[in-house]
Amino acid sequence: MLEPNGPLSPEIYWRRRALAIGVIIVALAIVIWLVTMVARGGDSGGADNAAASTTTSAESSASETSSTPTSASSTPSSGSAPPTTTASAAAQPAAQPCPDQSLALKVTVGQPTYRVGDQPAFGTVITNISSAACSRDLGAGPQFLVYTLDGQRRLWASNDCNQDDPAELKTLKAGEQLSYKGTWFGTTSQPQCAGDRLQVPAGAYMVVAQLGAVRSAAEPFNLAS
Repeated sequence: MLEPNGPLSPEIYWRRRALAIGVIIVALAIVIWLVTMVARGGDSGGADNAAASTTTSAESSASETSSTPTSASSTPSSGSAPPTTTASAAAQPAAQPCPDQSLALKVTVGQPTYRVGDQPAFGTVITNISSAACSRDLGAGPQFLVYTLDGQRRLWASNDCNQDDPAELKTLKAGEQLSYKGTWFGTTSQPQCAGDRLQVPAGAYMVVAQLGAVRSAAEPFNLAS
């Protein structure tokens, strides 16, 4: 048996050497693992930062887009292109004059029978029967004309004594209607308001509305004594 301080046996020597080598290998493995983790941690942080930067940039871009609405009334910034005028905002061309064939008239009487001395009420509707808007001077409005029932004698016209009405240009869209009303005092009249105005006696009469060369169909009514 060897003394404690004596030379080691070959078996113990190689065991200790193997143990030392194992410790060194384990230490190296730990160092390598730590280095690898640190390296991976740095890469992961960089990737995360890059992803965060990308997300923030995208969110910022979306925020700028949604928070800056475009308005036709906004003042353009320096160097930007001037706003474009849309077709709806552009000035619309003036409507063409209404020819007689583009208009239709319909006349009405307030009631079928009035008494002598009453003031019969008339009405008329002007309709643009064309397919486009047009304009017409309606300052004096359409005139009402009262005839004997056979249409042979004109007794009264609303414009005979009212010829100083100012011009008033009206634009009618396609299919649009305008209505007018008038009252007859039951007396005769002549152009330029000439002659005497006489009371019309009881009888059967008819009224017609006229605008330029456009005339309505006649509407009959009666004056009773």
